[in-house]
Amino acid sequence: MLTFTVSRVLQSLGVLLVASVFTFSLIFLLPADPARLVAGPSASVQTVNSIRRELGLDRPFVAQYALYLTHLLRGDLGRSYKQQTAVRPLIASRVWPTFQLMLGAVALELLLGLPLGIWAALRRGRWPDRLVMGFAFLGASAPQFWLGLSLVYLLAYGLNLFPLGGYGGLSHLFLPALTLGLGGAGWYARVIRSSLLEVLARDYVRTARAKGLSQSRVVVRHALRNAASPIISMIGLDIGVFMGGVVVVESVFGWPGLGRLVWDAIRVVDIPVIVGVVIFSAVVITLANLLADLVQLALDPRIRYS
Repeated sequence: MLTFTVSRVLQSLGVLLVASVFTFSLIFLLPADPARLVAGPSASVQTVNSIRRELGLDRPFVAQYALYLTHLLRGDLGRSYKQQTAVRPLIASRVWPTFQLMLGAVALELLLGLPLGIWAALRRGRWPDRLVMGFAFLGASAPQFWLGLSLVYLLAYGLNLFPLGGYGGLSHLFLPALTLGLGGAGWYARVIRSSLLEVLARDYVRTARAKGLSQSRVVVRHALRNAASPIISMIGLDIGVFMGGVVVVESVFGWPGLGRLVWDAIRVVDIPVIVGVVIFSAVVITLANLLADLVQLALDPRIRYS
């Protein structure tokens, strides 16, 4: 268990290092001039050059990255060019709304997708199976902006059940979480159906049935635990992705999360904010996947030998 955990932690650190190099390289190659952004459109060339030297933008790539990595290891994500404030508090102010959206979306994915997928697997080839697979196809393929706008029109504008957008209580959270949840539920339904069908065909399940165990007991006690492995991986991935910010959904509903923050930064080429959000997202995704691996190991100790 300890060896497996240490191995995964070292792999995660390697992934974070590669992510930081890749992100910083892309930003370095941008044709935009951050010094001009800080100085303003009417600043003189001398002022722009002075700011460029002050920010270290006149140095080679390796020197800039080494300086950034040194600050990063101390928890310093830099200073926003546009807002003239530290990046870390900017990100921290958006984490709670993003966490709320992530929690609501993952909960709806599981509450909708898993029961439907199990229902479809237990009625393979019959009309419930075809109905669930049709829903899964539509949910997984529907664009988020179209789905979000449709929900706003039907449930907020048409029926006046929810606010049109903004940030607040559960009523504000429901529609953006449902937009993400419907798409994810389709994938969860398909994956749990496929995994459960594979497990139900195994010998130990047939043996349990031959002993006279009820269908519900066979599924709950014997099949679901072994069929849940890919679902745990998907949950870990979704937690990381949603915590990194969902730009489209947050924009449609006016949700003040990390997706909105990074989108606003991209529009004005605010490089420290862009890199800071990407690094934060990479850390969250890595930690979520590491946690998913450990949960899978607890459920199935054979993973440590794979």
